[in-house]
Amino acid sequence: MQSISYPAVVTFWFVTTADPAAVLESEPKADRGFGRKLLSQINPAWPITPIGEFPLNRSSKPGKSEFYIAGYPGVAVVQTFVTDSEKLTETVRYLREALPAADTYMFAEGTDSDYAGFAHYVGEDLRRSLTATRERVLEDLGLPEPFEAPYWAGEKAEQLGGITLPFEPKDLMREAQRHWVGLELDGEGPDVHVVGYAIDGRPEPKIAKPAKPQVKTVEQVAARFAEGDGAYDDYEVRTRDTEGEEFAELADASVAAARRIGRDVRRRLGRMKDALVEKIRHADR
Repeated sequence: MQSISYPAVVTFWFVTTADPAAVLESEPKADRGFGRKLLSQINPAWPITPIGEFPLNRSSKPGKSEFYIAGYPGVAVVQTFVTDSEKLTETVRYLREALPAADTYMFAEGTDSDYAGFAHYVGEDLRRSLTATRERVLEDLGLPEPFEAPYWAGEKAEQLGGITLPFEPKDLMREAQRHWVGLELDGEGPDVHVVGYAIDGRPEPKIAKPAKPQVKTVEQVAARFAEGDGAYDDYEVRTRDTEGEEFAELADASVAAARRIGRDVRRRLGRMKDALVEKIRHADR
């Protein structure tokens, strides 16, 4: 029988605070060094490349060999792609044990199927793990949580009959995240700032710096004024906004010219001072 894999994006939350939602609602910034240090501890041989900083809830999902990581006071988050997450108790255990935490939550969402799942560890002890598709339960360990009741009762989804589950696994997974972490990773909630890393040896992306605007000389701007007054074109419409822009350009050019003159004056005064000091030094000769 051919085995079936369940590729998914898995999000780990490591929580040591009583109110993780309050921490995340303040939208703390991510520390670039935290993720690099964490990945280095997991595998020192990985070539780690930062690939960007962005809100986790407004970004595309991580691809193969990519991690989105952030550490905040009492809360840490790691999101990555897993080729097969059929059972969360067996999925990337090295990540689940990467950070000590009072509570570790895992949430998995299939990338090419309706697969989803969630798990909760208290310390190293498993309290609950459920992974499923609409047609099949893959892992069901621990006692169901109270927030699961309306889903199992068929109150949250259209009933398809037969052997299908009475709920969509992804809906229950998101409910578990709201209940345990206090938010859903969508565009409506607070931004969860993370840093992205790749471990496949790719070069760090280069970000082009914006070019500085060129300041025109006084002569160039004055020539435009003269042209506008002396060579009037019937098809040219000179509005107040256009004139305002020209006056602004003239002001910028004047300031730039004043700075150039100031630099010239300072250079000349400096040379005069040096010459005077040299004369005084040799005056007794």
